[in-house]
Amino acid sequence: MKHTSPGVTRKNPLIFAIKGNSLDDGPGIRTVIFFKGCPLECVWCHNPESKSTHPEIAYDPKKCIGCESCMQVCPMKAISKDNAYYIDRNLCNICYECTNECPSGALEKVGQEYPPDELLDVIMADKPFFDNSGGGVTLSGGEPTLFMHYAGELASALKDKGIHVLLETCGLFDYGLFRELLLPYLDTVYYDIKLIDDSAHYKYCGVGNSVILENFSMLVKDFRDGGIALLARTPMVPGITDTDANMNAIASFLKGCGIEKADLMPYNPLWHDKSWSMGLKDRYRMDRDMTRFLSRERCEHCREIFRAAGISI
Repeated sequence: MKHTSPGVTRKNPLIFAIKGNSLDDGPGIRTVIFFKGCPLECVWCHNPESKSTHPEIAYDPKKCIGCESCMQVCPMKAISKDNAYYIDRNLCNICYECTNECPSGALEKVGQEYPPDELLDVIMADKPFFDNSGGGVTLSGGEPTLFMHYAGELASALKDKGIHVLLETCGLFDYGLFRELLLPYLDTVYYDIKLIDDSAHYKYCGVGNSVILENFSMLVKDFRDGGIALLARTPMVPGITDTDANMNAIASFLKGCGIEKADLMPYNPLWHDKSWSMGLKDRYRMDRDMTRFLSRERCEHCREIFRAAGISI
C-alpha cells in the first residue's frame, strides 16, 4: 500500500500516541507527543503507524479472541482470516465499526485529532513531573515539522507555561518556516542523520538527503547564536547505516560542522510486528540481521569510529 504524500491534504495533524512518564526522549520525565505523518519512508521505521497522515486501523493478532464480531459489522466486508493482513486496506473505509465492536482491543484506531488547547490540557496534567525532574514535552512522530503552524502554536503555549520543549526531527522541512514558527519556542533539537550518501538515502529512506544536511548546517549556526541544545543522532541499522563507510562519513560531516557530541542509537528489531499490524509489506521480515538486535561488539565498533573522529557519544 502506497501512503498518500504526507502533509499536503491535512491542515492539522493526527496524534497517534501520547506517552507519559517517558525517560528515553530527552532530559527528565517527559510526555511525548507522536505526530502522524512523515516525509521519509525508512525501510526500518520503528513507528510504521506514523508514516501516513491519515487515520488507520491496526490489528494485533495476539489480542484477538476469534469472536469474528468485526467481520459481522464491517460494511465493506474488508475483514477476513484469508486476507494477508486480516484487513483488506483497499476495501476498508475507516468507519471504525470494527474497532468499536472489538471486545479485546485487537483492532485499534490509529490517529486522533486534538485542537492545540485540548492537547495542552492533556499535557498539563503531567507538569508536576516535569517540574520535579527537569523534564518536559517531546514532539516526535512521524515528523512534527510537517505541521509547522500547529507544532509552533503548541510549542509556544508550552513555553508560556514554563515547560521545556524538545523536537525530534528527520530534518526534511522548510527551514525558513521552521525558523519563523517553531525554532523560537524550542529548548532542544534531536536531529537524525541516517545516511550521508545521497543515493543510499534515497534507496533506504525514499528521498535524497541534500535538504536534510543543508538544514542541519543552518541549524548549527542558529544553535550557537540562540543557545538551544542540539544533538545529532544516527540509528545503527545492520548493513545499512552501521557500515564503516557511513559511520566515518557521518562523523566527518559532524566534525566539519563543529559538532563534538552525538548519539548512536542501537537497532531495535521489534518494529516488524508493528509493520504487519498496519498492513505494510516488510521486505526485511525474513532477513536474519534485521530481525536481531545489533551486537554489543558492533555497537561499540561504531562508537569507536566517532570517538576516533573526536566526537563523544
